Amino acid sequence: MTDFTKIMDKAKELEVKMKESQESIKKIRAEGVSGANSVKIILNGEGEIVNLDISPEILKEDKIIVEDLIKAAFANAKSQLKSKTSEEISKVTGGFGIPNFKWPL
Repeated sequence: MTDFTKIMDKAKELEVKMKESQESIKKIRAEGVSGANSVKIILNGEGEIVNLDISPEILKEDKIIVEDLIKAAFANAKSQLKSKTSEEISKVTGGFGIPNFKWPL
């Protein structure tokens, strides 16, 4: 087997693993919280909100405070999601990143 054939075989193997990884990433859930757990947001692997929980007590606050807490919880969830997707990608790539590759989040 030539070196080129080996490279092509590895590329095909990596492609299959990346497709599997993309399916796994879709199933990931990441929770973000703010305001001492008064706001919780859960994102799926595609960055979509699948659950938003706001405690009744926090709704007594000014609108701007509630909005800031929602934004903070979302940012926290997005950060968690980024870490989880990076871990999944590392499994496929064997720990070395693909230069300039970013998931759409």
